[in-house]
Amino acid sequence: MMAKKEILKMRLTKIFLLSVAFALSGCATYKPSNTNDVCQIFRGETDWYKAARSANKRWGTPIGVMMAIINQESSFRHDVRPDRPKFLFIPLPRKSSAYGYAQAQNPAWNDYRKDTGSWSHDRDNFADAINFVGWYTDKSQKNLGLSKWDAYAQYLAYHEGWGGYKRGTYKKKKFLSGVAAKVKAQASTYNTQLKKCQPGLDKAVRGWWPF
Repeated sequence: MMAKKEILKMRLTKIFLLSVAFALSGCATYKPSNTNDVCQIFRGETDWYKAARSANKRWGTPIGVMMAIINQESSFRHDVRPDRPKFLFIPLPRKSSAYGYAQAQNPAWNDYRKDTGSWSHDRDNFADAINFVGWYTDKSQKNLGLSKWDAYAQYLAYHEGWGGYKRGTYKKKKFLSGVAAKVKAQASTYNTQLKKCQPGLDKAVRGWWPF
């Protein structure tokens, strides 16, 4: 017969694995109730704050700018895709391969994974998505000379692509200037909010550790 200690060990292992699975599933489906308050967003899921802080340290793009871009693209929903058009009730191919929090399209996402070596990253994972936004804005600075603090120009480059931005394709899309202005205002709001709550968030993610 199996020893009692072994049985107990197996049960504890199962409980631990179930707990991990539950935690991971919870992070994947977290949806902020108030997308205009970045402090509330991060307090609701501190792992998101850790991911945003990590992306900021790696790429240098302000957290408010990255979060404003994601808010505009997906409203922080993990599985968003463009609507699929229909012809006589028959679903047609989507016009874009954009997917996930950052609405990254297949070519850009593949370039990101190749450039960073992050082959296991997924677009419906928040940490991976915000790291992508940080990478993209860093490339926009290098390729186009755009400041990482310039949420307006950064969003135009994000939406149109580097080639499209160079060609000025956004100038022919009147609606896009309004969207970029909205992203700029949201980024400013987020950055202002963070100044007040960031010390508390840093303390929360450190927990009881003194470092």
